[in-house]
Amino acid sequence: FVLREFISLSPTRRGDHRSLVLAFFIVLPLQYALVWTERFNLFTVFIPVYVFLLIPVVSALGNDPQRFLERNAKLQWGIMVCVYGMSHVPALLLLNFPGFAGKTAFLVFFLVLVVQTCMLVQHVAARGLRHPAAPAISDSFHWRSWAMGLAAGGLLGAVLSGFTPFKPLPALAMALVACVAGSLGHLVMKAIKRDRGVTHWGLGGRSVTGASGLLDRVDALCFAAPVFFHSVRWTFNL
Repeated sequence: FVLREFISLSPTRRGDHRSLVLAFFIVLPLQYALVWTERFNLFTVFIPVYVFLLIPVVSALGNDPQRFLERNAKLQWGIMVCVYGMSHVPALLLLNFPGFAGKTAFLVFFLVLVVQTCMLVQHVAARGLRHPAAPAISDSFHWRSWAMGLAAGGLLGAVLSGFTPFKPLPALAMALVACVAGSLGHLVMKAIKRDRGVTHWGLGGRSVTGASGLLDRVDALCFAAPVFFHSVRWTFNL
């Protein structure tokens, strides 16, 4: 659904049909299959390396050179954010923390809660502030409100350390990493929406699920999840 919402805002041509079939029916399920089978080394490079090289080859075979670079870049970016980024959320469930078996769902809970808290505090704190950092993209992104959001998310992470395999200080650091990635990723996704002239993802401002836009609700996680996942793996040698 998330990838469909992203693609729905990008015009496609007949020459893109093979690439779209590849993205939806091969790349997407294969990426999650690699996660499910815990082939972490392969799933982390499958899309950024192999799929990025394969998509333009398949598109070139469609025999349509018009706006070729633009069309392929949009599809590749959609796959990167909506498939690669989101696939790291279930990957958190499969991390093998010593003494934390069967409790990795709390890592997902931790990630979602700290990132959403950061975004909420940032939005509320921005009210009344002037001179946003990127006014043409977002009137709610100010450096001061952003710092407040990071502080709130980081402190919440430290408080939630008891539900995770982290001690309070590492939990604070991991929460800050997730909040920085998520909040800046949300800004990037807003820039894309401004470029397409819409306020919500999905056709007509409504997603295929009937909501106002599923991608609107998870865009920060698309950026936060992979950064958080790899930071945890590298920091704790998992």
